[in-house]
Amino acid sequence: MAQSAVSATGTSGITPISAKAIAPWAVFFGILMLVLLYFVGAEQGATAVISGEGVHEWVHDGRHLLGFPCH
Repeated sequence: MAQSAVSATGTSGITPISAKAIAPWAVFFGILMLVLLYFVGAEQGATAVISGEGVHEWVHDGRHLLGFPCH
């Protein structure tokens, strides 16, 4: 006898996630990605938030991988 993974009523028991529940996480990850993009792409020279070459050296390979010039 075969057993079905779907109930007889046609619902699978999965409830959809509302946009209200996803919105705070989407904003958080969006801001996080922008901050990471800033540190990889623009954290050097006159626009540097953190002085020195520490951040530049930490993200140096990622900068070249993403195509940002730094030399």
